[in-house]
Amino acid sequence: MGRSRRTIPEELLLLALDPATGTTAQPQSLDLGLAGAQLVELALAGRIAPDGDRIAVVMPRPTGDPTLDSALELLRRRGSPVRAVHWIGGPRLGLRQIYLAHLERCGMVHAVAGQMCGVLPTTRYQATDTAISREIRARLDSAIRTGVPPDPRTAALAALAHAVGLGKHLYPGNEGRSSRSRLRDLIRHDPMGGLVAHAVMDVQNGVAAQPRRDRAPAPQPAARATAGGGVPLQPRRTGAMARAAAH
Repeated sequence: MGRSRRTIPEELLLLALDPATGTTAQPQSLDLGLAGAQLVELALAGRIAPDGDRIAVVMPRPTGDPTLDSALELLRRRGSPVRAVHWIGGPRLGLRQIYLAHLERCGMVHAVAGQMCGVLPTTRYQATDTAISREIRARLDSAIRTGVPPDPRTAALAALAHAVGLGKHLYPGNEGRSSRSRLRDLIRHDPMGGLVAHAVMDVQNGVAAQPRRDRAPAPQPAARATAGGGVPLQPRRTGAMARAAAH
């Protein structure tokens, strides 16, 4: 993959970068969004494909992008398709810092050292070319304003921006409510973007931590009453409880 085109993780991070403060909006969910953005970019590059709610490697050949190839290799090592929600919620946090360093190496941002409270060292990041961020934002604005179905890259970017909560950062206040709603609606225009965006939101809602529902629990032996006081009698189900148990 050449460097003539920015990747979706790069664009998502540039969207989240506040030009005034040099910090990123929604830092906690942004790592999840970047993991999802890597999946979308790998799918667009023909390296992976959705398999239901799972992700399968269809071409393990490297893309030439080190950060994407690291993710591709991890997926390849799994050996079998992995659920998107489990991949995004896996222990690979820190992608925000990895991509900030990546953007700095590519010359898209530069680091500004500082201090918090005059003591703690901090690092802020400023875009080296604000026209790039304006162009990314203009694509989203156009898709929201015109209602014309966007290209897959823009649709996926919009879906991820909504999933990580950037809507309030990009379109704040009551005046931005309709734009935030239309940003959310763009999720339907790209199947892969929609899959990973929903997975990002599921992880934030704790769905990834819940047990799988496609495997029925092992049946438990029925309790039997005994005259000698062995297994205690179960309470009798009546009314709504009986109907619920029947289902």
